[in-house]
Amino acid sequence: MSVLPTVFTNIDGSKTLFRADIDETYHSRHGAIAESLHVFIKEGLHYYLENNNNKNISIIEVGFGTGLNAMLSYLETINNNLNLRYQSLETIPLPYSLVQDLQYNNYWSELDENRFALMHQGNWDEFIEISNGFKLKKINESLLDFKTSDLFDLVYFDAFGPDKQTELWQLEIFEKLFSMMNKGAIFVTYASKGDVRRALLAAGFKVEKIAGPPRKRHMLRAIKPS
Repeated sequence: MSVLPTVFTNIDGSKTLFRADIDETYHSRHGAIAESLHVFIKEGLHYYLENNNNKNISIIEVGFGTGLNAMLSYLETINNNLNLRYQSLETIPLPYSLVQDLQYNNYWSELDENRFALMHQGNWDEFIEISNGFKLKKINESLLDFKTSDLFDLVYFDAFGPDKQTELWQLEIFEKLFSMMNKGAIFVTYASKGDVRRALLAAGFKVEKIAGPPRKRHMLRAIKPS
C-alpha cells in the first residue's frame, strides 16, 4: 500500500505535496503555481497558440497529480476562448480532501473551485465535461501501458524527475509520445538534463533549452517537425 504524501510549504508560502518514500515534491519548492504557469501554460499552451491557428486543442498530461496543470489549462479556456480535450495519466490518484489542504482555492473563484472539485471527484477512465470548453479524462494507468489511437497537439510531461521515475525518461517513452503527436505538436517539461535532451533528439524531436521557472535556469521544449 502506498503512503499518502504530506503537505509541504514552499519558499513563497504556497503549498505542494511531498512524497517521503522518494524524497520528492509534486511541484517546485519555489512555488507550485508559478512553476506550472511558466512551464506548461506559458511555454506550452501559449507557445502553441502563438504558432498555430487552432483553438481546438488535444492535450495529454503525464502525471495528473494535484490536478493543478489541468485547472490552470481550464482557466485558459475562459481567457482565450479555447476548446480543450485534456487527457491525463496517473497511477496514484490523490483524494480531493488532501488536495484541498493545498488551499489552491485562494487563487480562483468559488465557481472555479467547484470545477476543480469535479476534476478530482469525477469518474476515472471516461470523459467529464468540466465546462463547455474543457473536457477531462483521467486515466488510471502508466504511460508505459497506455494505448490510444488519439493524436495530441500538446504534451505536458510532469512525471517525477529522471532520478525518481527513470523508466519514464527513456528513449522508448519519447518515441512512443512522438508517435502519439500531430505534426507541429509541442512537448514541454520542467527537466533540462542532457540525457533527456539527447533522448528527445534521438526520438525525432526538435529540442530547445529555454529559460526555466523561478529559481530554475532551464527547461526543455520539444517540437515534432511538420
